[in-house]
Amino acid sequence: MTRTTPPTIWTLILLSGLSALGMNIFQPSLPGMADYFQVEYRLIAQSVPFYLAASAVIQILIGPVSDKMGRRPVMMVSLVLFLLATLGCIFSTSAWVFLGFRMAQAVIATCMVLSRAAVRDMYEGPKAASMIGYVTMGMALVPMVGPAVGGLLDQAFGWHANFWLLFACALLTLVIFYFDFGETGTASGKTLVDQFREYPELLRSPRFWGYSLASGLSAGSFFAYLGGSPFVGTNVYGLNSAELGIYFSAPAVGYFLGNYLSGRFSEQYSINAMVFWGAIVNISGVSVSLVITAVGLDSVWTFFGLMCFVGLGNGMAIPNGTTGAISVRAHLAGTASGLSSAIMIGAGAALSGTASWLLVPGSNAVPLLAIMCASGIAGLVAILLVMHRERRLGLTV
Repeated sequence: MTRTTPPTIWTLILLSGLSALGMNIFQPSLPGMADYFQVEYRLIAQSVPFYLAASAVIQILIGPVSDKMGRRPVMMVSLVLFLLATLGCIFSTSAWVFLGFRMAQAVIATCMVLSRAAVRDMYEGPKAASMIGYVTMGMALVPMVGPAVGGLLDQAFGWHANFWLLFACALLTLVIFYFDFGETGTASGKTLVDQFREYPELLRSPRFWGYSLASGLSAGSFFAYLGGSPFVGTNVYGLNSAELGIYFSAPAVGYFLGNYLSGRFSEQYSINAMVFWGAIVNISGVSVSLVITAVGLDSVWTFFGLMCFVGLGNGMAIPNGTTGAISVRAHLAGTASGLSSAIMIGAGAALSGTASWLLVPGSNAVPLLAIMCASGIAGLVAILLVMHRERRLGLTV
């Protein structure tokens, strides 16, 4: 471990994992937090889309900044700010104060984005997709255990315990990062204004949009799940916070396997093929669950069990779609990583907010599953358009 050489893969996994932990560890606590702050569930559930929206804005800005200043200093500042925002969440006196600090916590998304950019700094093409797959496979361990741990902590100590655990993990990550993240990026030598002027080069690229939307809309199924599944688990299937935390982790089991498949096969098969089949798997799981629920044969096992296929599909689509997006213009890797993630998170924020707002007392899981299915189908259409364009251009990816 040294501050002058590229980071180990374990450090990249830890940085990405912290971002994932910050997103979902407190999800089983949402119904209880609504009671604590004496507000409706759908208000406190906006902590998910608010966080995602703030994350999207940050990721638009962070790519050019990191291309200008380097990955290391930007990630260092982000970790410190995340620690302060987490303390703000812990000591919040109202739901609105909490939501404000929760949005500030979104700064940790910088670590996820720049971890991927660091991989792209060190590797190219399918090899980069493979390495990103392994990084996010390790990262998937966090959402597998995070909600379960969060539910147990909530049951034993209350929702504040989840944020104290986040604070401790962030502090440990900061120490490891300091000693094992040598700069991987090469300073662009351009001003920030010049950096932002390069956005149109990406935005004019149909392939960049195609890859970004393919991964973003496939992930949109999962983000809608984040916003709606606590309500479904608690109000439809009668789970307590500890039980909800265990069931909530179902997509992460599939995500872990999907990322393994990405790491194992992205170099053997094309990036496009991995995204395509990931989208198919995602849609299949949600569609079956939707049909079962619509005819009244659903149970807690069918709803959460079939979410494993959402995770599996995302584990195949996201690493490869991200690699495709940031490889369209290799000299803009940091900018492309941030913008692509912003597109994904922005779509996720809209879908998560819509899902949580539509679920009211008396609802079943159909509204949530319909949103998830529509998002997955849109992601499939996006990668099909990319494949069509590349056949016209004579490209093979």
